[in-house]
Amino acid sequence: MLRFFLKRVVLTLPTFFALMFVTFLMIRLVPGDPVEVRLGERGISPERHAELLREMGLDRPVWQQFADYVWGLFHGDFGVSIITKTPVVREFLTLFPATLELTLCAMIFAITLGIPAGVIAATRRGGIYDQTLMGLALTGYSMPIFWWGLLLILVMSNTLHLTPVSGRIDLIKYYFEPVTGFMLIDSLLSGQKGAFLDAVRHLILPTIVLGTVPLATVARMTRSAMLEVLGEDYVRTARAKGLTWRRIIGLHALRNALIPVVTVIGLQIGTLLAGAVLTETIFSWPGVGKWLVESIARRDYPALQGGIMLISSIVILCNVIVDVLYGLINPRIRHAH
Repeated sequence: MLRFFLKRVVLTLPTFFALMFVTFLMIRLVPGDPVEVRLGERGISPERHAELLREMGLDRPVWQQFADYVWGLFHGDFGVSIITKTPVVREFLTLFPATLELTLCAMIFAITLGIPAGVIAATRRGGIYDQTLMGLALTGYSMPIFWWGLLLILVMSNTLHLTPVSGRIDLIKYYFEPVTGFMLIDSLLSGQKGAFLDAVRHLILPTIVLGTVPLATVARMTRSAMLEVLGEDYVRTARAKGLTWRRIIGLHALRNALIPVVTVIGLQIGTLLAGAVLTETIFSWPGVGKWLVESIARRDYPALQGGIMLISSIVILCNVIVDVLYGLINPRIRHAH
């Protein structure tokens, strides 16, 4: 098992190196002068402009900037924001709990609805339930996040007044020092009446928007895997023995069908973290996604580079964990490598 894990880690190294190069290059292609963005439209002398470029480390050749960037990464240094003068890792760790909380809630939403929907669709193949559920799944998969988010805000917040429009909690009614960074937990620890329910209400729309695409993917994969398993000989044997259909589905079919579904769920982490950029921007969710968008507008190269690499490292780590779990669930995969 250790050999299998180490091999998976080694295979991720080319991806990591490619991300370092592409991230550095693409950020440098974004038009705009960081000095002018930082100072606004105020006039500045050429000498002062050159001095600020030197302070930011942007006066050196590009290859030297890249070498310093790689050297820093290998020593755990993800840079310092040129706007806030704060280490990128510190800013990231401050904002990441908000993104992680939203991502976990979206994943729970997708799994809770997606797996039962896929099972029902598979057991009623070709029927009205199958066609309806898969039609909804295809629709959810096709909807752009920004359109879906604005539509929900228009209907649920502006028209029906059921949910808040933005933020993680009503800061006018509730204020407390963060303990864990997870608003649901911190609101409970605060002991303030109504704080937890308010945090839940703020989570509803972002969770639905971010979880819709993974929900559709999980439902379709579960249906496909269940249809394949239901055609196996051991399922027909179980039916011939007189086992109830519910027992066959729960004990035999679903357990084996979950093997590819687990892989898809793990791979959806990357989709969720990428989708969080738009979702957090739409709902003014103070997480890593919103921070990265603001860093683009401010041409904050270190924050962008460090933030993207940290997010990418998390996604790569999740993929490795999924591979290991897949090997544990299905030993044939582990022994084949």
